[in-house]
Amino acid sequence: MTDFSSHLASFCKTFNQKLPELFPLPAGAERRVVEAMFYSLSNGGKRLRPFLVCETAALFGIAPEKSFITAAALECLHTYSLIHDDLPAIDNDDLRRGKPTCHKQFDEATAILAGDGLLTYAFELVCGSQNPFPAETQSRLCSLLADAAGAFGGMVAGQTLDLLSEHDAAAAPQDIITRIEEMKTGRLLRFACEAGAVLGQAGAAEYQALTTYARKIGTAFQIVDDILDVEGSPELMGKTLGKDAQQGKLTFVSLYGLAQARRIAENLIDEALQALSVFDGRAAVLGELARFILNRRS
Repeated sequence: MTDFSSHLASFCKTFNQKLPELFPLPAGAERRVVEAMFYSLSNGGKRLRPFLVCETAALFGIAPEKSFITAAALECLHTYSLIHDDLPAIDNDDLRRGKPTCHKQFDEATAILAGDGLLTYAFELVCGSQNPFPAETQSRLCSLLADAAGAFGGMVAGQTLDLLSEHDAAAAPQDIITRIEEMKTGRLLRFACEAGAVLGQAGAAEYQALTTYARKIGTAFQIVDDILDVEGSPELMGKTLGKDAQQGKLTFVSLYGLAQARRIAENLIDEALQALSVFDGRAAVLGELARFILNRRS
């Protein structure tokens, strides 16, 4: 295991140990939806988004304990998107991280409600008493998170374009794939970096550098995901592979082929690393994360 992998694994262990504190089970029958929420949230994952929140905030002297609630809120919102993506009406997946998807473990209606619950809980966490930052910071985070998740250039917009291109990939303009990749996956990664910058009261140059870094790694992450859908291991990925081609999805691989898609991802990671130069070596962990994204196998 590399030093970075060990660092990420240590973060995941601490993060996962703290999550149950945020999910007390109701006494009544409504506990079923909370169980479904926590089932999906605790179902493994690399925790890259909360890791990015904490590491970015740490650049400005913010301890991980203080940024945990913001990081957890982002992971709640991310998990909601996975639950809904897996539903029969969208990607129709039976497995997520090697375990039954939420609608398979519970039922479709409960999965929809669990996703809704995680989405709304994310904003409750950001703006609630458990978040140790002042109201002005909470408000800024709430606005950024809503923008990142939404239909006006955020994750929902990216998912919509993804579905539309799936139905008529041949007619879709070629540049739409960049918009899909940046919004569908990249917007939440971008929020992670923006959140850390907001928590740390970053200056304008630092904020812009982190935004650029996040945009580059976000698109690269999705390109690598597209590549792994073709040549990855189902065991390592923990889900059914080859579905992009079966569903006729527009991806960098379908447009450019594996080799060129890989080169595009490599160029994006190079540009992400260049963006970190403003930190004079203080952002070494973020550089390692960028390389990890490029070389991941799951």
